Amino acid sequence: MLRIAVPNKGSLSETAAEMLAEAGYAGRRDSKTLHVIDAENDVEFFFLRPRDIATYVASGALDVGITGRDLLKDVPQQAREIQALGFAHSTFRFAAPPGAFHGIEDLAGVRVASAYPGLVDAFLREHGVEAELVPLDGAVESAVRLGVADAIADVVETGTTLRQAGLEIFGPVIIESEAVLISRPGDADGTETLLRRLRGVIVARRYVLLDYDLPADLVDQAVAITPGRESPTISSLKDPTWVAVRVMIPRKGVNQVMDALYALGARALLVTAIHAARL
Repeated sequence: MLRIAVPNKGSLSETAAEMLAEAGYAGRRDSKTLHVIDAENDVEFFFLRPRDIATYVASGALDVGITGRDLLKDVPQQAREIQALGFAHSTFRFAAPPGAFHGIEDLAGVRVASAYPGLVDAFLREHGVEAELVPLDGAVESAVRLGVADAIADVVETGTTLRQAGLEIFGPVIIESEAVLISRPGDADGTETLLRRLRGVIVARRYVLLDYDLPADLVDQAVAITPGRESPTISSLKDPTWVAVRVMIPRKGVNQVMDALYALGARALLVTAIHAARL
């Protein structure tokens, strides 16, 4: 039975649960439940703190898990990232009072506060910089004002929170993070099935099916607009001068594609959501 670690709360939890449900796995009915057996799919779910998942998987106690790439990189004993899942995106940067530092080389010997000290320390050492790491569990942007650090390393979205704290971003990006599927050393039975299902969910969320009718002499021009993942399906209609086209296209920008096809001469354009896929 495949043992899967799932975030029990936080920004990763809800979307991870939704993806697993869309992939055909049983979920938990009560948010306080910490263990669920899905006998039909031969898997066992453990709902854990996102920060702990990488440790459990790396140790081999659990086979696979969903966590953030930042949390994965923050632990010394690392599991393997086997699939980016396309949600919970974040960027980690250094910040300090304006003009205090210009590059990461200026951080040598100074105090840097972060909720991810392992990740930040590894990044600094990779660049030949040794700093004093100050581990914090939240409100990192207040560390400089309160005098416990000279700079911070934290998640940056718009930068508004940092500016409100009197800080500015400097230096390179530490890591671009998102939710990832991780695995212990050596693939356990069922890992490939889980991976294939989750990839199907990712495709279903990113693509739609587009059907349209088109004068047969315009097929080459239409295919240039909608080439599909491999090639569109072209079917004959009762009227030999027309064909039916079915193609998978990115969900983003679908209306612009329909406008272009309609202007070309396509008619009866229909978009259908994809609920599951295997590619």
